Amino acid sequence: MYKRGLKRGLDFVIVFITLLVIWPILLLLIIFLHFTNKGAGVFFTQDRPGKNARIFKAIKFKTMTDERDSEGNLLPDADRLTKVGKIVRSLSIDELPQLINVLKGDMALVGPRPLLPKYLPLYSEEQFRRHEVRPGITGWAQVNGRNDISWKRKFELDVWYVDHVSFWLDVKIVLLTIKKVFVREGINKEGNATTEAFNGHN
Repeated sequence: MYKRGLKRGLDFVIVFITLLVIWPILLLLIIFLHFTNKGAGVFFTQDRPGKNARIFKAIKFKTMTDERDSEGNLLPDADRLTKVGKIVRSLSIDELPQLINVLKGDMALVGPRPLLPKYLPLYSEEQFRRHEVRPGITGWAQVNGRNDISWKRKFELDVWYVDHVSFWLDVKIVLLTIKKVFVREGINKEGNATTEAFNGHN
């Protein structure tokens, strides 16, 4: 019952109330990002596969500039990540606009993180099962290592979640997420501004 309908209803109500409460904070953040991103904008969207691999537009706060080298190529992520962007990312605040995706039904509060569409052909049959549920703003893999574990392990955790979805598991994941945000665990792999790409063999 929870997985089939109640989860979606609770997500909608919780997100709606949350947005009513935090909108002044979001407005201040938008103003800060507008100036620190050097004209690159505050939001960006990316195509992501959702439930049943249906593609949707995921919304995030932009934490990087669009600075380029003399040949017109974007600088490496680490060079474009702003100081404010580092703070926003370390606190996972960059994910907050995805609350809109939850309201729309593209995502859930808890579920496997939505990845890039280009990874879809690289999944094994078992790994592809992560798309049996809506992707989440946070998930079981995020509270068990996030960017500090291998892709193989992430997918194992994602599929485990698909098979064990429950109200109390979601509550546990949300509480663990809050804890990890405050201790800033597993934000980036050592030596990388962002996690490494999945190539089908990680």
